Amino acid sequence: MDFTVDVHADDDAVAKAAARYVAGRARDCAGDHGVFTFAVSGGRTPWLMFAHLADEDMPWIQTRIFQVDERCAPLDDVDRNLSHLQEALGSVPAEVVPMPVEVENLDAAAATYAALLPESFDLIHLGLGPDGHTASLVPGDAVLEVTDRLVAPTSSRYQGRRRMTLTYPGLARAHQFLWLVTGSEKAEPLARLLAGDASIPAGRVTGGPSIVMADTAAKGTT
Repeated sequence: MDFTVDVHADDDAVAKAAARYVAGRARDCAGDHGVFTFAVSGGRTPWLMFAHLADEDMPWIQTRIFQVDERCAPLDDVDRNLSHLQEALGSVPAEVVPMPVEVENLDAAAATYAALLPESFDLIHLGLGPDGHTASLVPGDAVLEVTDRLVAPTSSRYQGRRRMTLTYPGLARAHQFLWLVTGSEKAEPLARLLAGDASIPAGRVTGGPSIVMADTAAKGTT
């Protein structure tokens, strides 16, 4: 994968830079084809990014936001990425397309969500875990080997919850990736990602070019 790396002082600086980048990309896409399709992962830094987007010229009414992954928990549960996403968005008129994780048949729900996905995403935001996971593609889970579905549930619990996630084929629909990586615990997996290490789940992502926005704790100046 082709990476461009942009290093900032801390997580808030990363979030501000990401907000500027997303708003610019959104304006370009909305102007070009009338809609901006954006898939978002969970995490503190993306919620900061959405807070800073309030200060940007963002075409919210032309923005469709999808979830990269979600914890299988009841609606409005504090564990849900959706709860944090809705809080971060506030009252902006963007369309949010939530993953249907409240049902018992997760395979059927994943197929339902896959049918709602666009043919391609203008931008997919990804994070990076200390164990090298991205989305909910976690080490050792059978979901890593799914090649015939765009969306699938994990086969086991991760940090107490099963998840629903875009698979590698789902992520490959991205025209571009925006990775937000902060914290010293991400330094090793980030180095491995940038080196193209396919032994970590993040290293197996394919698709459009990637911009990585990292803080100095994760990347430094080397």
